[in-house]
Amino acid sequence: MTQIQWTLLSACGQWELNEASIDSAISASGSSRSGIPRRSHTNSPIEVSGLTFIPNLSAPLDEVEGVFGNGLSVTIPKVFADKPILGDRKQLCETVTRHFLEFSSKSILLFASQDALSASISRRYAMKEKSCPKDLSRWDLFQKAEMPHSLTNQTRGIRLVAFIFLLLFAVMRLIAQTSVPAPSISLPGSQSPFTGSEPEGNATPDVLQLSFQEAIDRGLRNNLGLLLSGDQTLTARGERWKELSNLLPNLSARVTEDVQTQSLTALGFKGNVFPFPVPRVIGPFNYFDVRASLTQSVFNFKDLESERAASESLKSAQYSFKDAREVVVLAVGNAYLQAIASAARIETTEAQVRNAQALYNKAVDQQKAGLSPAIDTLRSQVELQTRQQQLIAARSDFAKQKLSLARVIGLPPGQEFALTEKAPYQALTALPVEVYLQRAYASRSDYQAAQAQVRAAELSRRAATAGHYPTLDVNANLGDIGVTPAQSNGTWQVNGGVNIPIFAGGKTHSDVLEADAQLKQARSQLADLRGRIDYEVRASLLDLRSAADQVEVARSSVELADQALAQSQDRFSAGVADNLEVVQAQESVASAHESYIQSLYAHNVAKIELARAIGDAEQGVKRYLKGEH
Repeated sequence: MTQIQWTLLSACGQWELNEASIDSAISASGSSRSGIPRRSHTNSPIEVSGLTFIPNLSAPLDEVEGVFGNGLSVTIPKVFADKPILGDRKQLCETVTRHFLEFSSKSILLFASQDALSASISRRYAMKEKSCPKDLSRWDLFQKAEMPHSLTNQTRGIRLVAFIFLLLFAVMRLIAQTSVPAPSISLPGSQSPFTGSEPEGNATPDVLQLSFQEAIDRGLRNNLGLLLSGDQTLTARGERWKELSNLLPNLSARVTEDVQTQSLTALGFKGNVFPFPVPRVIGPFNYFDVRASLTQSVFNFKDLESERAASESLKSAQYSFKDAREVVVLAVGNAYLQAIASAARIETTEAQVRNAQALYNKAVDQQKAGLSPAIDTLRSQVELQTRQQQLIAARSDFAKQKLSLARVIGLPPGQEFALTEKAPYQALTALPVEVYLQRAYASRSDYQAAQAQVRAAELSRRAATAGHYPTLDVNANLGDIGVTPAQSNGTWQVNGGVNIPIFAGGKTHSDVLEADAQLKQARSQLADLRGRIDYEVRASLLDLRSAADQVEVARSSVELADQALAQSQDRFSAGVADNLEVVQAQESVASAHESYIQSLYAHNVAKIELARAIGDAEQGVKRYLKGEH
C-alpha cells in the first residue's frame, strides 16, 4: 500500500499536519487509524496509508472541501474540529480559502513517501519563516518543519514548477490507466440465432485441438440458425405438397354392410289407399356394398398457379438454407479470429508485464543505492500493476471468446479445447469491383432466394385472379353391391361437371389485393438486396485495402516502439534520464502491439466478409485467408 505524507507546501514554508489533525481527518472520513504510526515529535514526517487529500478550490467559502483518494470526503472545519479556534470559524475558512486561491500556482498538497523525501533532499522546497503569513502562523494546527535554506529563490521556483507538472502528469496517468471499462449486458431476445447452436455429444476430459476448418465443419452441423433454416425448408416442402394434392387424383375405397328397417308411414304410404293392408314398418333387411371412388380436377387454373407458386417458395427456402450456411461460415470465422486475437493480446501483455517487472526491480535497486528518488519506484510500480491488470482482463476476454466460439459451433458445455492456428496474414490482390459484383449477383444464395420469392408472388397473384375462372371436375365410382357378397352385382358411375363462379362475396377481389401487396413487397426487397450487395462488395474491398495498409503501418510501429523502448532503458540504466521515458516507451509498445493485433484481425475478417459478399464463403474462405482467389 502506498505510504502518503500530508505536507502543505506554500509560499510560507513547509507545514505538516500534526497528530491531532490527522486523527480528526481520519475520524471524519470514516477510516481507521490502525496501522498508522504516531510520532513523538511533530517535526517528523507522518505517514498515512492509502489516503490522499486533495483540496477542492472551487468550494464555497464557508466549507472548504477535501476529497480522499479512496473516494471519501471531508471538510476543513471537520478536520480542525478538535483544535481551539481563536476567532470565527467562517473567518478561518475564508482565510484558508484565500490562501489557496492566492498561491494556487505555488501551493499544493504533496503526497510522496518518506523515502522519497529522504532520498532526494533537492526535491524538498522550503521558504523562510519570516515569509509565513501571520493569519496561518498563529494557529497551532500546523507544525513547522525544519528545511534546508541553501537553495536560491530562482532555483526553488523553477524546481517547484517542474515538480508540480510532473506530479499532475503522474496523477492523471494513474487515473487514466487504472480505469476499467464498465461491463456491458445483453438482454434476452436480442441475439441472432447464428450465435447459438445445438450441442453435439458430451464433454470429454481431453483437450480438443480445434482447427479453423474443424470449427467451420462443426458450425455447419450444429449452428442454431442453420438448423432453423432447415426446418423452414421442410415447411416450404410441405406447403408445396399441399397445393399439389389439389391437382392429383383423389382415390378412395369403402366397404359397407347395411342392416335397417324402414317406416312406410313416414314415407306417406297409407292403408286406405291400397286394396291390401300396408305394414307401418318393413324390414329388417340388409345390403352389402364394396366401392372405389375417384375424384379428379380436370381444369382448375387457380390450383395450378398455386402449386407453381409453392414450388418457387420451396426454391426460395432452399436458397435461404444455402445462404444460412454462408452466414454460419462468417459467424464461425469471426468468432475464431476474435479468439486468436485475444490469445495474441495475452502473449503481448505477458511480455509487457515482464518488462514492467524488470523496470520495477531496477528502480527498487537504484532507490536502495540512493541513485534515484522514490517517485521512480512508485511510477514503475504503477506501470507494473497497470500491465498486470491488463493481463487479467486479456485472459478473461480470451476465456469468454472461447465460450462464444463454442456456442457458435455446438461444442458440448464444459468441453476444453485449444486453438491450433494463429492469425494468418497473406496479402490479397483484389480484382476489379465489377468482377466481384458479377460473381455476387450470379452466386449469392440470398439474391437467388429473393428472385424466387418474386416469382412466387407473381404466380400467387395469377392464382388469385384465377378465382374468377370456371373449373371442371370428374367423379367416378366402381363397386359390387348385393344382399351378401355371394349375391352381389357390379355397378359403376361416372359424372362430370363445370363449376362457374358468379358471385363469391368479394373473396376473389380480396385475394387479388393481398397478392398485389405481397408482390410489391417482394420486388422492393429484391431491389434493396441488389443495392445492399453492391454496398457490401464495395465496403468489403475498402475494408480489405484499409486493413492491409493498417497492418503494414502497425508492423512498422511495433518495430519503432521496440527500438524506442530499448533506447529509453539504456538511458535509464546509464542514469541519463529517469524511468518516465521507459514508462512512456512501454505504453507506446503496448499501443503498437494492440494496433497490430486489431489491424490483423480486421484484415482477416475483411477477407471473410468479401467471400461472403460474393457468395463464396463456404467454399472459398480458406483460399481467401491464404491470399488466393
